[in-house]
Amino acid sequence: SELICNDRPLFALYKGEWLFPVFVNFPEDKFGGFEAVTDYRDATVADEIDKHGFMIWPPIRFANNTVKLDPPTGLPSPPTWALTQAQCGGDCSKLERQWLGTDAVGRDIVARLFYGFRISVLFGLILTTIASLIGITTGAIQGYFGGRVDLIMQRFIEIWTSIPTLFVLLIISSMFIPGFWTLLFILLLFDWVGLVSVVRAEFLRGRNLEYVRAARALGLADWQIMLKHLLPNAMVATITYLPFQFSGAIGSLTALDFLGLGLPPGSPSLGELLLQGKRHLEAPWLGISGFLSIAVTLSLLIFIGEAVRDALDPRKTYR
Repeated sequence: SELICNDRPLFALYKGEWLFPVFVNFPEDKFGGFEAVTDYRDATVADEIDKHGFMIWPPIRFANNTVKLDPPTGLPSPPTWALTQAQCGGDCSKLERQWLGTDAVGRDIVARLFYGFRISVLFGLILTTIASLIGITTGAIQGYFGGRVDLIMQRFIEIWTSIPTLFVLLIISSMFIPGFWTLLFILLLFDWVGLVSVVRAEFLRGRNLEYVRAARALGLADWQIMLKHLLPNAMVATITYLPFQFSGAIGSLTALDFLGLGLPPGSPSLGELLLQGKRHLEAPWLGISGFLSIAVTLSLLIFIGEAVRDALDPRKTYR
């Protein structure tokens, strides 16, 4: 029962089976630990973790996304550091720390933020990657060949973008239970269009330049010219657009969850946390936690995208 990590942070080989711990939640007994369903707040389990475990200042002690069954106040419960001695029953130091309190069901807000952040980033990363591949390919074909190919594809895109995405989501959500992959597929149908115009403009500008004509004279195929000569010069504008598309994908998932059209009920989601904050105005820690986490996440994505663009810009020189 040995876990062998082949020097890769995302993959693991266990008993001849490839595991992907980033995408799948494995139970503890998968690796010889606790049973599949374990109450980490049980006195025996907590004592076992303290004696033989290894934890350095865990923000959520003896729990991940489990429900707090005995909050010090009514639900939603405020953060423990904001409680008075009377609310704590005399000694607040004996309470299990709830740094951002609990939601209306008794779930720890910090745990919901961790899991909601993971789902949002994973959703945005997959959606942005697939949509970018489709958009770059479509825009490259339009811009390079031009003429009737460009005209027909451009008319199709104009008709396609006129379809209201929200109405499509309403129709599909009434027919099926929305889930991660369902939402990803629906948003992918419309999200790829945004990158087409950027790539198309770059290919239209560069297809008649001298180095492209020289490549044609040397006998290079169209796909070789598009891939080796035009695409690298078009990547600067493309990479500039990608952070906004990434943040837009996270914002779309958050908005759908806030409207009740997103992930199934009970799923950790930043939008669902904002919805609880709207419903429980007497618990400001719900809305403030969700808002700050979304604002920080989207801001960091924009900064990272700007840094990547500057690093990959072939026309930028450093002294």
